Amino acid sequence: MRTSMLEIYDGSGKCVLNGALALMLLLPLGAARAQNSETVLYSFQGGNDGSSPSAGLIMDKSGNLYGTTYWGGGSGCDDGLGCGTVFEFPSSGSETVLHAFAGQPSDGAWPWGGVIADKAGNLYGTTSQGGANNAGTVFKVSPGGTETTLYTFTGGSDGGDPLASLIADKAGNHYGTTSMGGAENSGTVFEVAADGTETVLYSFTGGNDGAAPMGGLITDKAGNIYGTTSLGGANNRGTVFEIAAGGTERVLYSFTGKSDGGYPMAGVIADAAGNLYGTTETGGKGYEGTVFKLATDGTETVLHAFSRKKTDGEYPWGGLVMDKAGNLYGTTRGGGQYGSGTVFKVAADGTETISHSFAGGSDGADPAAGLIRDKAGNLYGTTQMGGTGTACENGCGTIFEIGK
Repeated sequence: MRTSMLEIYDGSGKCVLNGALALMLLLPLGAARAQNSETVLYSFQGGNDGSSPSAGLIMDKSGNLYGTTYWGGGSGCDDGLGCGTVFEFPSSGSETVLHAFAGQPSDGAWPWGGVIADKAGNLYGTTSQGGANNAGTVFKVSPGGTETTLYTFTGGSDGGDPLASLIADKAGNHYGTTSMGGAENSGTVFEVAADGTETVLYSFTGGNDGAAPMGGLITDKAGNIYGTTSLGGANNRGTVFEIAAGGTERVLYSFTGKSDGGYPMAGVIADAAGNLYGTTETGGKGYEGTVFKLATDGTETVLHAFSRKKTDGEYPWGGLVMDKAGNLYGTTRGGGQYGSGTVFKVAADGTETISHSFAGGSDGADPAAGLIRDKAGNLYGTTQMGGTGTACENGCGTIFEIGK
């Protein structure tokens, strides 16, 4: 059940973007009833309220949830499906669209990443396209719903097509990744200052240093930045990287795409000792994706390799969240009992448990993003498909809760 004293967490995916959408449409949908303790808090209807949320959520101390939908919000953008929204889902249970994107040239379009909040309740995020150059934006939405475009990407050396959520420092500067653009059109790590000035902290070359970062970032106390690239590295199967405070990039690990995993779509999280944890979309023993740990000495350990069994998930796109005991929680886009995705737990000893298998109907399907967790241990997330919305062929997506 929802509680009133909650923490805020980051929620934590070229043709890469189009490929993601294609996979979303190809995953099978089941018809059986949902299992376990999942509750659908909201089903998107595919109109002005939005559809197909691809990012995770954040939660404030009052239990209100905030996020984005990739489509919906009106009839803007060339496809007629809407340019996406920023929404609030209050603890009272009535969804409110804070901003509906209008697309090129005055506004952003199609937010793939989620939002973060400042102390005043302003929300910040990215759109994957739109803006004057149709290469994406960094935006701010006030508590009253006023949207401001803080930066418009050109798609050139400054980057383009940002797909991840942002992080912020105490001075109000925001940091993120673009999946394209930069000096070699292989993506960037960027900073947008509080005054809207953008600085490219690092441009990926597409070689051993990585390419196409699709996930968000984290920082340590020294100001070092950590993230992943979905491609590039020594084997072109993605990397985990560090960017030092001075801008020097270091590849901490290059995936082989084999038993160690490959193609990480989300960023990483860290424990108190500095070990990093994340997911890969493929690789592992069954080539259905992994949950991995990267120790401070660079040693990578696969904590769980997903399989094609109905008792397991496959193809994790979202990141992880960790509890105080070191248990990890996340989602897979496919697999599970009905083939429509799962919510899973990987214990500190590597034991994996499926908390929920999506049935593909009213309970949702195809969760592409990570989860957030409240103090009581309840989990919250989104599905891109399923739910009761009839404006979309396979449902318009949901907001869900998994009880402890």
